[in-house]
Amino acid sequence: MKNKAFKRFIYRTCVLLFSLPLFSFKILPDTTKKDSSVYNGYKVRTIVVDAGHGGKRAGANGAYSLEKNVTLALAFKLQKAIEKDVPDVKVVMTRTTDDDILWQKRSDIANDAKGDLFISLHCNSLSDKTITVNGRKKRVPDQSGRGVLVLVYGFHRGGNANGGDIEEAAAIRENLFEEKDVKGGSGVDFNDPTQMILLNAFKNKYRKQSIRFADIVNDEFKETDGRPSEGVREQSILILCHSAMPSVLVETGYINNPKEEDYLNSDAGQDEIVATLIRSIQIYKQQVEQSN
Repeated sequence: MKNKAFKRFIYRTCVLLFSLPLFSFKILPDTTKKDSSVYNGYKVRTIVVDAGHGGKRAGANGAYSLEKNVTLALAFKLQKAIEKDVPDVKVVMTRTTDDDILWQKRSDIANDAKGDLFISLHCNSLSDKTITVNGRKKRVPDQSGRGVLVLVYGFHRGGNANGGDIEEAAAIRENLFEEKDVKGGSGVDFNDPTQMILLNAFKNKYRKQSIRFADIVNDEFKETDGRPSEGVREQSILILCHSAMPSVLVETGYINNPKEEDYLNSDAGQDEIVATLIRSIQIYKQQVEQSN
């Protein structure tokens, strides 16, 4: 390995990583609990806020609104709320206009900013359903969907024909080390077992922290706000798979349900969603920043 500093970091970190106990995927927002998987002195410094869809990819639609507009409005409100209520955190937006941003570009923005948390905002929708009327089948809108859903990336990318593991490992390394180390080093050596052990360990760490934050968000929506919730699910999502940091996608409500559409477009509804995310960020931040 040409980069001696990187090699020394790997050996030291491997010893640290594998001396730490694993913790459960299901972690309740207990602000007094210590997290032995987080380094001393770690701080959540940068949060990336992603407004889903944009441009011609309008996303789901309701009777009078489009997902891309709802998510952008929520993203702006979340940005302002973070700057006000979590002032020591920098906010990076993946889009601030109606322009569409490709999935990979959104991940690149997050990784270039060395984000500590990635939050992608979306609206849910159900496909039409088939009913029988007077003996005839008919397609009608399914407006039964209610509440929130929080998604994290499913950890089953091995053997990705598109080189997903290689791209993700490179992204993780760029997020871990200073730019001068990345530019001046030899890159990731996929034949070096030590490097791969370290990178896989960090992939596991991001997954666990993603689930940790998703659980907090879900509990805040469900327990504090009383919103219906479909829980936390793992799913293969392009916007999350190359983000080298804890990442979640929040389906804030069903835009094709008339009551939910009104909620998602109202100031009161948007303010409640943002307040829930702010509480979740504060709880998560306090947990992971506690010293060992």
